[in-house]
Amino acid sequence: MTEQIILTTGIYDAIKEQLRRKKVSAEEETRLAAELRGAKQVLRRDLPEDVVTVDRVVTVKDHTANEEQEYIFVASNKAKPKKNKHSILSDIALATVGYKVGDIINWPFRDGERKIEILKVENWEN
Repeated sequence: MTEQIILTTGIYDAIKEQLRRKKVSAEEETRLAAELRGAKQVLRRDLPEDVVTVDRVVTVKDHTANEEQEYIFVASNKAKPKKNKHSILSDIALATVGYKVGDIINWPFRDGERKIEILKVENWEN
């Protein structure tokens, strides 16, 4: 698993704001705060293509439920869950943002701890 998540400064700041406004559970807050402390911040052009971020199509396997799901992560103002466009600040995005293909994450979702594996990350052309 990735020791250090990689984020653009914009995404880093957006997550910090989510924490400041208490938009996440206490468990998520603890986890995200720890991840942000060790995060590597890069310019968007320097972000590796296999890292989860905004405007990417991400395929994950939920090992807890034994199912695969594809998500399109977009800016919060472009989110349309019915069209599979999820805010980069949604629960699943916060759990996976900054991680790369092959990483397995144990995350404290609101409905309980789940084990998520990132199978594929592709750029999304909107």
